[in-house]
Amino acid sequence: MATYEQLDTHGVPIKAWIRGVPAETEALQQLRNVACLPIIHSHVAAMPDVHFGIGATVGSVIPTRGAIIPAAVGVDIGCGMMAVRTSLSASDLPDDLKGIRSTIERSVPHGRTNHGGKGDRGAWRDLPSRPEAAWKKLRADYEAIIGKYPRLDRGSTAEHLGTLGGGNHFIEVCIDEAQGVWIMLHSGSRGVGNRIGQHFIELAQKDMKKHIYNLPDRDLAYFTEGAEHFDDYVFAVDWAQRFARANRELMMAAIFESLARGKELPKFTFGEVAVNCHHNYVQREDHFGASVFVTRKGAVRAGLGELGIIPGSMGARSYIVRGKGNPDSFHSCSHGAGRAMSRGAASRKFTIEDHIAATAGVECRKDKDVIDETPMAYKDIDAVMQAQADLVEVVHTLKQVVCVKG
Repeated sequence: MATYEQLDTHGVPIKAWIRGVPAETEALQQLRNVACLPIIHSHVAAMPDVHFGIGATVGSVIPTRGAIIPAAVGVDIGCGMMAVRTSLSASDLPDDLKGIRSTIERSVPHGRTNHGGKGDRGAWRDLPSRPEAAWKKLRADYEAIIGKYPRLDRGSTAEHLGTLGGGNHFIEVCIDEAQGVWIMLHSGSRGVGNRIGQHFIELAQKDMKKHIYNLPDRDLAYFTEGAEHFDDYVFAVDWAQRFARANRELMMAAIFESLARGKELPKFTFGEVAVNCHHNYVQREDHFGASVFVTRKGAVRAGLGELGIIPGSMGARSYIVRGKGNPDSFHSCSHGAGRAMSRGAASRKFTIEDHIAATAGVECRKDKDVIDETPMAYKDIDAVMQAQADLVEVVHTLKQVVCVKG
């Protein structure tokens, strides 16, 4: 028996794993809009963390034949998660975790100041050797991109490699069910990915100028294979996804290095990466007898045996999961708990006292500027996990004790 709900639609079917999880009317309408596009293959899949996005719904999996929707991929191209288990046990952590939080904050630029301009605290001022080496591997393809699209050559590039950003991006120290200590982080392609995403979304809208009025939402403008900008977009989005993966790897290396140098912890090692996965991306895959482009907008690939990460919120559990390879979800699962309300609504509804209570036991920021990220702004992670029991199995359950936000 299927555990998804099939939504009514005038287009292809929508299979939604939302039983027991609230879903906004606006988000469901966005799914229906996507389902009506002529390029959709088989059906659209919605994950239990589904919520309203720009054009396409966050928490959706969109298979397309010979076409890609840039706004479905989004502007935080390659955004995703990374988690590594250390040799430390919970008993090795100090009672006061402020020192560990401060060490992490010093090792990874985070947040944003000066509108991202000169002196931005979220970018490197003097590029360390490791990000510099990573940029050398990425630079040639970046120059090929800006050679055709010089407008993209502005703002930070290498200065953002190994940096966190703001919003819902975070670094956490977590404890698993066996009292093992993990480092987990969430970030993407930073400013350069944003510029690439915005530019190609605008190009898609211009390219579809004659047909855009036939779309249910202008943000669903798409490139078709053979069109003027299709190959360039595929090349640029692949580059941004590589940048995002390298960004996470660099941050993780810097965190381990700084914690190992510090005095708060005994000597430790770290094991193999549990996972380093995107949850805002597109790639070619085979599904239901066809080779298609699969866009996961706020969704994680969960092929049979593949590991993924489903984070909760600043005060909730997170999960390392193993995919069950469910074909109806296009081998996918949710990318988190999913927002229950907008940032503005959360800031208006909750107080600092609410946030302090919700993050009790977590060493983290407890000021008004992070209330939009407070746990109550997100859906119930337990309900989200229950709704996708046929998509993944839980391998490890993590609870954060330190959370660094931008």
